[in-house]
Amino acid sequence: MSSTALDSFLDKWRSRWPEWSVAAPFVAEPQRELAVAWFALLQEFDDMLNTSGDPLPADAKLAWWGEELRSWAGHRSRHPLGRLLEPVRAPWVQLAEALPDLVEARTVALDAAGAERALANYADAVAAVEAALFADKPRTGAGRAVQLQTLAQRLQDAGVAGVPRSLLDEDSSTAAQRWAQYLLKGWGSRVPGPRPRRVWSSLARARVAAQAAGKPIEAAPVRTLLRVWWAARG
Repeated sequence: MSSTALDSFLDKWRSRWPEWSVAAPFVAEPQRELAVAWFALLQEFDDMLNTSGDPLPADAKLAWWGEELRSWAGHRSRHPLGRLLEPVRAPWVQLAEALPDLVEARTVALDAAGAERALANYADAVAAVEAALFADKPRTGAGRAVQLQTLAQRLQDAGVAGVPRSLLDEDSSTAAQRWAQYLLKGWGSRVPGPRPRRVWSSLARARVAAQAAGKPIEAAPVRTLLRVWWAARG
């Protein structure tokens, strides 16, 4: 299991989140690489959730990851990301059991409540792992923060396929922007959860805010710095 393979996954995530270069110093140095490895894994799950075309390859990957996470619970790993993540004692089995929900969550939800419900168990499982990974206590609302960010990433990756049917039926031309506005309403500038999640959430929230305002997604370093500073204070 080469370090090159691990680095490729970490760099893939960093390439999608260039703002992290500004945000990373607000995460404790011993947790930085672990955080990127964890976020890289979640990005893999996002890609499987938001796949287009034939879903069978993504479904097969999700099934494989379910087995892999169960192996991590027994301190065995095959995937390069496991080099950093598997040694941590975390509720990997809970996350494995939630992965099939991502298959169902690809279906266009009837309304906002349906979209949220489809990802609720997965989001709670992610939050539980994060509390263990980053030596944090369980926090009320941490699952909700993950849920909102996952829905926002789905909107960014899948477009109108990630928008509830009720909004599309009202006006398909503005549905994506209105869905971004809905997500933003419940998304505070500082969310519950360990510091790495709070920092990443602040970056994701800025992207949603741009979508909600109908503006291009930009990441001005000074504004990013201020947002991340506030989120990291915790």
